[in-house]
Amino acid sequence: MDQNDKKNTPNRPGGGKNSNVRSIISLVSWALLLTILISYASTYMSSAGNQSSSITVEYSEFKDMVAEGQVAQVEFDTSENILHITPADGYTYTNEDGVSYTKSTDEKGAVYTYTDQTGREQTVRLDLFTVQLESDDAVIAYLDANNVTEYGMDYQPPVSPLMAALVSYVLPFVFFLLMISLAMHWMTKKGGMGGIGGIGGVGKANAKVYMEKSTGVTFRDVAGQDEAKESLTEIIDFLHNPQKYTEIGAKLPKGALLVGPPGTGKTLLAKAVAGEANVPFFSISGSDFVEMFVGVGASRVRDLFKEASKVAPCIVFIDEIDTIGKSRDNRMGGNDEREQTLNQLLAEMDGFDPTKGIILLAATNRPEVLDQALLRPGRFDRRIIIDRPNLAGRLATLQVHTRNIRLAEDVNLKKVALATAGCVGADLANLVNEAALRAVRKGRKLVTQEDLLAAFELVIAGTEKKGSVLTEFEKKLVAYHEVGHAMVAYKQKNSEPVQKITIVPHTQGALGYTLLMPEEDKTELRTREELMAKIAVSMGGRAAEEVVLHTMTNGASQDIQEATNVARNMVAMFGMSDEFGMMALASRRNQYLDGGYGMDCAQDTAARMDLAVKEILDQCYRSAVDVIENNREDMDKVVAYLLQKETITGAEMVAIIEGRDPELVEDAYASTQSQEGFRPSTPDVIEPAAKKVHMISQKIEAPEPQTADDSGSPEDASAPAEQPQESGSQPADTATPESDESQPPQQQP
Repeated sequence: MDQNDKKNTPNRPGGGKNSNVRSIISLVSWALLLTILISYASTYMSSAGNQSSSITVEYSEFKDMVAEGQVAQVEFDTSENILHITPADGYTYTNEDGVSYTKSTDEKGAVYTYTDQTGREQTVRLDLFTVQLESDDAVIAYLDANNVTEYGMDYQPPVSPLMAALVSYVLPFVFFLLMISLAMHWMTKKGGMGGIGGIGGVGKANAKVYMEKSTGVTFRDVAGQDEAKESLTEIIDFLHNPQKYTEIGAKLPKGALLVGPPGTGKTLLAKAVAGEANVPFFSISGSDFVEMFVGVGASRVRDLFKEASKVAPCIVFIDEIDTIGKSRDNRMGGNDEREQTLNQLLAEMDGFDPTKGIILLAATNRPEVLDQALLRPGRFDRRIIIDRPNLAGRLATLQVHTRNIRLAEDVNLKKVALATAGCVGADLANLVNEAALRAVRKGRKLVTQEDLLAAFELVIAGTEKKGSVLTEFEKKLVAYHEVGHAMVAYKQKNSEPVQKITIVPHTQGALGYTLLMPEEDKTELRTREELMAKIAVSMGGRAAEEVVLHTMTNGASQDIQEATNVARNMVAMFGMSDEFGMMALASRRNQYLDGGYGMDCAQDTAARMDLAVKEILDQCYRSAVDVIENNREDMDKVVAYLLQKETITGAEMVAIIEGRDPELVEDAYASTQSQEGFRPSTPDVIEPAAKKVHMISQKIEAPEPQTADDSGSPEDASAPAEQPQESGSQPADTATPESDESQPPQQQP
């Protein structure tokens, strides 16, 4: 047997035929137990029913009744060796409680009449019987001597003991066995749980197995994650050519943890690895391991890895592993089932045979809650970050999702990629689909640039409210609010250019919005001036309300919330406060989810931090008010044009301010990029971030070595030479990988 045959040989200790035998024995035992219980229950209920309506009479009392002429009929029951007595009409039986029953006959037979505790007359049917102590001939002779002529017995053919056992036990046993088998088969088919090794397949792994290339996904279908694909390519090569690595002594990594925000393509990347490696792919969610039965999760983990070992080399993918992989603690109230499942998973990962080629991939967006024993080398050897794509990644992702979309000639995916800063792959896929749906609604055969940008606005602001009616004052108020945002953004150097201004209400609660789009892909690095400019832009709407209309509205609530969040981050996280300086007052809690943080300072420090946040907000608000007051005349012109058109572009706003005709602006989605002081836009050719390094063109002279004076001491001569700062030299820029985390701000009144 060659090496490949050895790898494919099932390794199932204690499984196979022995497991099936145990399952059959368990099934038969359950059916037999149910049969015995039902048989005894039916016997008990039958006897209890007979005792409730039957009265036992002493044999001596029976003979006295016969002698006194109170017996009308006697029936012999030879099987039970008893005599059933039918008294004559008028006979009275008194029980131990003193209740008297008088016998009479109606159309339905013999009945007994008695008076209950409330004084009402009631009727009941009773059966009087006695145990036969004499032979049949002696009883018959005694009845004849006392003129009782109605007696007899029912003929009952003898029943075979084998037939009685068949009816009482064998047939119910077969019935219960068949019903349990059908129920388990139905639960297996409906719930996707295999095997008869438990009730309904409890304990079996619900893994979806994709053999060979049936995943239908390769690296060609994954874009924007070049670093992650590069890390996983080595695993694929190891599965294809293990000898190349084992010859040098290298071992196959046992597992890789995919970490990133939701929608970045972690599951898609895992399927692509299986598709590229041409190996079976097991996919299961972390929640599938946890059940209400204790021990089921651990059983499912064992079953999953047994199935994987039969078809090794293969890839096992566990999605949302934080469901079972949370950190263990000693506090009361923990989930014992979850901890047992985690312990079994740790044991299985330790028991990996590196030569079999079982790779465990797991995905999570909460790595901070995972147990440290799960993250150590030897279990998950690699942590691969699947982050939000940068500009180049978004462009490549859009190209993948538009592969089967019929695009018009005016489509510029680079502009769409610029507008969607901070979006993940799922967002871009949804955007392309919405654009295609819009093109169909408009009756077009091709998707245009307008469809793509309109779909982007649909995602951030919702659809237009065509039935909303605003008064003239409300429209004027909303117009000044939105133009206030745009004017503050236009007049500041460190803010993003204005793309669009609208006062049309939308479904996501906005009566209007100002759309800002970056003209180049920004990294996560933000200067204090840029953050202050962002706060000032958010304050521009409220500043316009107070300066122009001398009022305040609740439309600035979202603006205030966004500005406060930025200012609080500046104080608590970024060390940009004059009072606290470079002091971390908070730490991230959910980096890849909501980005929230928890306070790491005392309560009095938190109170002082609130004052520092308010100081930043006040400073930015005063800056916004100054811009509005100094450009009031230009604002009035823009507002008048906006009230007429309801939606204008940033270029049209610039044309009004510069005294040009806004109707001559041809680009329907032009921005304020022509203003001096803005950062230049990205080049025509977008390269991956790792290859794009900016170098300065100015030559930097090397510093001249400084020698010690003749009269100087040896210590002076050995001191490090100071480097003179020449007037013409500048330090080189630091190359930073491009990855945009920021969403374009959506301003609401």
